[in-house]
Amino acid sequence: EEQAKNIFNEINKKEYSIDEIETKEVKRNPYPPFSTSTLQQDASNKLGYSANQTMRTAQRLYEGIEINDEPTGLITYMRTDSLVMSNSAIEEVRNFIQKNYGDKYLPNAPRIYKSKAKNAQEAHECIRPTNILIKPSDIKSNLKEDEYKLYELIWRRTMSSQMQNAIFNQVSIKIISDDKKEIFKSSGSILKFDGMLKVYEDTKNNDEEEENKKLPDLNLKEKLKLNLCEKKQHYTQPPPRYSEATLVKKLEELGIGRPSTYASIIKVLQDRNYVEKENKRFIANDRGRVVSIFLIKYFQK
Repeated sequence: EEQAKNIFNEINKKEYSIDEIETKEVKRNPYPPFSTSTLQQDASNKLGYSANQTMRTAQRLYEGIEINDEPTGLITYMRTDSLVMSNSAIEEVRNFIQKNYGDKYLPNAPRIYKSKAKNAQEAHECIRPTNILIKPSDIKSNLKEDEYKLYELIWRRTMSSQMQNAIFNQVSIKIISDDKKEIFKSSGSILKFDGMLKVYEDTKNNDEEEENKKLPDLNLKEKLKLNLCEKKQHYTQPPPRYSEATLVKKLEELGIGRPSTYASIIKVLQDRNYVEKENKRFIANDRGRVVSIFLIKYFQK
């Protein structure tokens, strides 16, 4: 604490200027189309749906709705860990991008994705609209609200998976004190070309938000005014509890269950009162803790 106080006092006394400015171009690739686990994670993060609700809604979209008195299945099979899209579907998506967004949004070659999941079975396709020409807005009146939102999420993700990279200008600056003893760094980025972000915004994590801070226009040797210097005590936080999205991700990473069982595994944990949900996070109940201790003690192998 004594050392921190000394540093704090030193920082507040000095004058500062910009010592270095570095700009580089950073590309962000599109995300692959949805598999079951990524659909459940994204629907949880963006729409607040439980894994079970996502699968029930996807089932209805798969079974289809009446469009012009004809039953029409809107998405491909929703229990899959494959990221493969059929060539004809890729062609349809690429044609749509070219017609509706223009050549600059279309990569030279189709993008091909492979699953990283353990024991992935690539028999099915990814989850995508059966016909990319059926835009979400065209069928909004035929769908319930949750169906519309999920279809739009799938449609946008599929479309963006075949689009150009987004391009950012990433700027790093080095700020130095007049006696050259204190050095500070800051980085931020400016969107140069939206690419796939035109149709699909990802929910950012905190690290990315740090990277994407906007910086003002600055010049070398420019004098800066110190607005605020804080000294804070920081404690290392335990890892956060699982939400539905992070639990599905972990199940997939560890190879527990299959795309068809993620939702039911999570449902059983709650139905049997092993866990309860608080602020969208899972907390183990007494019964869950007892079962866990029992399993660890007698079924370690």
